This record gives sequence, structure tokens and C-alpha cells, in this order.
Amino acid sequence: MPLDETYIAHPPTAGTRRRTVLTAGLGAAAAIAGPLAAPARAEGAPELRWRLSSAYAKSLDILFGAPEALSRIVAEATDGRFQIQVQGPGEPVPADGLLDAVAAGTVEMGHGPATLGMAKDPTFALATAIPFGLNARGAAAWWQAGGAAELFGEVFAKAGLVCLPGGNTGAQMGGWFRREIKSLADLQGLKFRIGGMGGQVLAKFGVQPQAVPGPEIYAALESKKLDAAEWIGPYDDERLGLQKVAPVYHYPGFWEGGAMLHFWFNAEKWKALPKAYQAVLRMAAAEVGADVQAKYDARNPQALRRLVAAGAQLRPFPQEVMEAALKNANDVYGEIAAKNPDFRRVYEAMRTFRNEEYLWFQVAEYTYDNFMIRARARG
Repeated sequence: MPLDETYIAHPPTAGTRRRTVLTAGLGAAAAIAGPLAAPARAEGAPELRWRLSSAYAKSLDILFGAPEALSRIVAEATDGRFQIQVQGPGEPVPADGLLDAVAAGTVEMGHGPATLGMAKDPTFALATAIPFGLNARGAAAWWQAGGAAELFGEVFAKAGLVCLPGGNTGAQMGGWFRREIKSLADLQGLKFRIGGMGGQVLAKFGVQPQAVPGPEIYAALESKKLDAAEWIGPYDDERLGLQKVAPVYHYPGFWEGGAMLHFWFNAEKWKALPKAYQAVLRMAAAEVGADVQAKYDARNPQALRRLVAAGAQLRPFPQEVMEAALKNANDVYGEIAAKNPDFRRVYEAMRTFRNEEYLWFQVAEYTYDNFMIRARARG
């Protein structure tokens, strides 16, 4: 449909766009009574009831709220014909079994990081974040316009999965420490709650990676079973109250410069969906994904202020730690790539894209950001 002056002057609202997509996709002739008129029901549009298992606890309102928002959008756009029930971890699928459950058809959908599958194939980690990988903007660009969707589509198809981007936390913090890290020697023997590829990189320093669920981190630090723990960022970290038992708040979380999350689909269930329903899911995932990133960017600054006021001691990681961690990361990637062709192929594509992105960021974004940091300091 060509754009006319009326459309440009009065673009449709998000709700109107949702309905327009579905109406066009189903070929229904809707009797438009106003800008928010519901679509007419097309003959043959199936009524579906799906279950979506989240990897995140309900207390994480941004992360657990993402699939809830997707469910609402899909129901609205399909006039209630496609309903998605959102379940938390353990209802009945545990977080670490999420991808297997979706692939097996135990649930039709899931929401969580691809790192949940890295024990079987480390290539999965590249879809979420790896140490010194892409930032959130770079990850979105790589996925949407840089070929990542096609690369990962092939990898995930082998596991019986289809996915759509479903949000990004942005750069994460380096975590909470009972004592400040001032040198590489301070990492030796450190019992650190961290997983994924970051744990493998830090293990080369003599760090002892620990798997501890989020709700148990406080008690583990208080009892000294842990020396340190990384979680997400200020907004989510604040809820755990970790500054009371591990006051040093290191930054940045170089292992996750922009952690991308995904909505996961059983491949056969996805293929069986009407094309219009697939289009609605793509639209909903895109809207929700943008919302996740925006909420973290909007809420983290004030949460950080509150944490510092409550006693958190902000400290950057020493430069020697960052430099040594980069070397360790490259060693880990080389070791994995030598054994895993998929990892080698996707990692090389990511590295090439990352280097080009930071060439551009250095010219414009980095220069601008540093000027604004100095401007802020002057008031």
C-alpha cells in the first residue's frame, strides 16, 4: 500500500500495526469502525494454546516480563485465537533444561540465553555473548543485518530449534567482591559465581567458577562459600542486596558486553504455524526485544546511584586484568575452534564484524561519548 499524506501525518499506533499485519496476513476483510477496530476473524485461522517456559524467575520483572509482553501482543494481534501461557523455571521445565525441552516439544516455546546450550555445543554461546565480543548495538546489527541470523539458523536447526532475538541486557557489571581485585594475584583461588564462556576464561587465572542460582547468591557470599559473584547489572543486582555482604562492585563485566536473549521455538511447531502467526511472532519479538534494552538503559542509572548510596564501592578492573583476560579469551576461542568447525566459522564471522563495528564506533560513537562524559563532569 503506497504511503500517502494522511499516513505520514497520522502514522498508525503500535496496536493498529499489530492488527493490520494480522488482517493482511489472513486475508480478512475487516470492517473498520475506527483506528482501534479489531480484525475480522478469517476462516481457517486456527485457535492455538502454547506454553512458553522462561529461564528467569518472576522476580526479574524485565526479563520475565518480556515473554509476558509477547504473550499479550500475540493474543491482541490474533483477536485471542493464539494464546501463549508463560511459565517460570521449574513449571515444569528447569532453566538449564529449557532448550532441550523446547527441542523435544515438551513446551512449544522458551525464553532465555543461548548459553543454556553451550555444554553441548559452545557455538551457542556466541549467540548470547562471549568475553570481549560485541556490545548490544553491535549484536543487534550483526543479527539483523550482518548475517548472524543465517549462521545461527543453521546451527540451531541441527538441534531442532528456531529462534528470534528477544532482548539484550546491555553491558553487564563485573560483579560483587568481598575484597577489591587489585592485581592478577588476587584472582588466584577466587571462588566466583560465574558461568558460560566467562568462567572458562577466568579459570585460566586460577579462578574457581561456581554455579549458584541467583536467589542463593546472598547466603553463599555471607557464609563465605563464595568470594565473589556476578549477576546482571544495577537494576537486577539491587534486589539481591549484595552490597551488604560483598561491597566492592567491579566493572565492566567483560565477559558479557551485551547479552542477547532469544525466544526459542520447537522447529516442527514453528514450521506448522500459519505464515500470519509467524509474522505476528516476529513483530512481537522485535517490539519486546527493544523494550527490554530500553528498560535496562532507563533503570540502571538510578539503581547504580542507590547502590552507591547504600555502600557499594565502585571499582574498575585493573588494566592488567583486562589485558590478560583478553589473551586468555583468545586462547580459549582458539582451542574450541580447533575442535569445532561450526564454532570456528561463526566466531570468525563475529570477530570480523566486531572489528569493523569498533572501527566505526571509534570514529564517531566513542569520540562523541567521551566528549559528553567530559561535558557532564563540567555540569
